[in-house]
Amino acid sequence: MTLPHPSLVLTAEVADALRDRRPVVALESTIISHGMPHPQNVDMAREVEQIIREGGAVPATIAVLDGRPHVGLSSNELELLGTAPDVTKASVRDLPYVIARGLHGATTVAATMRLASLAGIRVFVTGGLGGVHRGAPESFDISADLTELGRTDVAVVSAGVKSILDIGLTLERLETLSVPVLAYGTDEFPAFFSRSSGHAAPMRADSPAEVAAVMAAKWDLGIDGGVAVVNPIPEADEIPAEQIDGIIAEALTDMQAAGVHGNEATPYLLGRIVEITGGTSLVANIALVKHNARLGTRIATEYAGLVS
Repeated sequence: MTLPHPSLVLTAEVADALRDRRPVVALESTIISHGMPHPQNVDMAREVEQIIREGGAVPATIAVLDGRPHVGLSSNELELLGTAPDVTKASVRDLPYVIARGLHGATTVAATMRLASLAGIRVFVTGGLGGVHRGAPESFDISADLTELGRTDVAVVSAGVKSILDIGLTLERLETLSVPVLAYGTDEFPAFFSRSSGHAAPMRADSPAEVAAVMAAKWDLGIDGGVAVVNPIPEADEIPAEQIDGIIAEALTDMQAAGVHGNEATPYLLGRIVEITGGTSLVANIALVKHNARLGTRIATEYAGLVS
């Protein structure tokens, strides 16, 4: 059993589950503070936590509050993250600064992975992975999510790489980092809003038990780094690729005209896509996060059974 790092603040629910080796599922907080508008962001966070509890696992939403890394949040703390104007978007690079200055920080995929690992949590559910941005050969804009997947032992369940990114280059980067990419129930890599990306999935898994077995085999061999589990959005909730591609192109043009770049790019693009689609993309985003939570809970349960 991995003991949680002493600097972490764990809720009693999470601490008890980790002590008893019961399944725990980590959740990020950037999606609350920077990924959706209020009140949908807080409603989504509470509903996802409930889905995980109903599946027999314990949710652990991760954030930094007043400079303290928290693993598991109260309902009031979720509301704080969803409404406070001074919550920093915190990747791994930002954690020392946010903690040292006693700030609030909403953790990205990368930062959530790092803190989940320090707590001893091995399964993390999110919406979409960061990756290689379009135009990266000139800008070198590559998400730290990929770097973290190459070094931190956490399985990340997502709906694939965000559609606004360069999916082909992201898959190449994940291969270089030796990250197993398991597409759940499909031979094609999903593209967040869409079930289809035009890219073949490197590997396939058809049950939570298969995913858990890959996790256990990788880490038993001493191979560092995570496992990317990509779970297609439910067919009823998807925005087809031929429809979303034009919307993304319009949002990218608007972003360039606005001079937005760096870690503000993804929040801007997702927000602009919500505006262009009249809210349809927000509905799809919420649906895929819930779908991922159900799968992540089942994977965490299977993995807990293997290592208990």
